[in-house]
Amino acid sequence: MQSPQQHHGRREKGFTILLAALVASLVLSLGISVFSIAQKQLILSATGRNSQYAFYAADTAAECALYWDIRRDFASTTNPITPITCDENEAIDVGHATPGLHVFSFEFEPNGYCARVTVTKNNNPGPGESRTLIRANGFSPQVACDDLETAGRVLQRSVELSY
Repeated sequence: MQSPQQHHGRREKGFTILLAALVASLVLSLGISVFSIAQKQLILSATGRNSQYAFYAADTAAECALYWDIRRDFASTTNPITPITCDENEAIDVGHATPGLHVFSFEFEPNGYCARVTVTKNNNPGPGESRTLIRANGFSPQVACDDLETAGRVLQRSVELSY
């Protein structure tokens, strides 16, 4: 027959294993929670960074269109002798849907951020109407302008100028 002291020692050994398993599971769940939070923060910061780049692309394209509108009025019907260039990148002429509407896009190198610009001219503005509306859409992440329609997740920021 076992003495009470020997019997008591066996219970403590089982309790120690149970306590170790409990502490290990708590530490593991805490680690998983911290990893999940860190992963979400990385995704959020990447989205913020891409949003900022998309805004910069839109702002650059809008300023470029403003510069070229002042230098050569988009309302003119003649084609320009010199192509529209911004940041040493030549604009890709997407098309002229109607008279007074000019659509073109830029791909900014070396990162390949895309911006699409629409310049709309109203030659007979009414009271309170603008003569020119420049709408620039910047896109991120690095998606080529030709691939925007087929790309999975594209972030877009827009800038609009009217005068």
